Amino acid sequence: MRVRKKRNGERRLAACSYMLVKSPSDAFGGKTGSGSPDRPLCLEIGCGKGKFITETALRHPDCDFIAMELVTDVILLAMERAAALPGGPPQNLRFINGNAGQLAEIFEPNSVSVIFLNFSDPWPKTRHAKRRLTYRSFLEQYKKVLTNDGELIIKTDNDGFFDFSLSELSESGWVLDKLTRDLHESPYAADNIMTEYETAFSSRGKNINSVRARPG
Repeated sequence: MRVRKKRNGERRLAACSYMLVKSPSDAFGGKTGSGSPDRPLCLEIGCGKGKFITETALRHPDCDFIAMELVTDVILLAMERAAALPGGPPQNLRFINGNAGQLAEIFEPNSVSVIFLNFSDPWPKTRHAKRRLTYRSFLEQYKKVLTNDGELIIKTDNDGFFDFSLSELSESGWVLDKLTRDLHESPYAADNIMTEYETAFSSRGKNINSVRARPG
């Protein structure tokens, strides 16, 4: 889906630029993303309008969060959402305008405790399989930046994308946990924070697939 250009986008982006970083080393007082147990570093790839990552950062002040988004006009909305909070944006949340193909260049090895993939573009055509964020080449990058006990958490409404993801994860040696094809009716629903897409899909009765995976 094409994103409509935002009015006064450059001015609005400049107003939020204090939340933008190029790498974790530019954020959180020079934190390099060491993955230390006292301040774990968590990453959402494709943060959309920022509902999930903002609420998650507020709920977990003991962790640091990076929200990565490729589309500038979308990350703008996410940053404006964070900035509009009564106390301003969470101090443990920063944004990177980039894509998953750059992870190994941006993040140190073994530095990220959790990677969230929420409602990633399913790229449904077979010839586009390599673009899916759960394709094995992306999974290899996730392995490099995750800590030894780190995990990848996936949520999607797209059953085909979920089946593909499970296959790629299994064939790439990942260990699967808390797998469900109906998250909101599962034992894992209590701690779930919904994204914008999730709220819309679930209100129409669509099941939400979810799994947690650790590198094998």
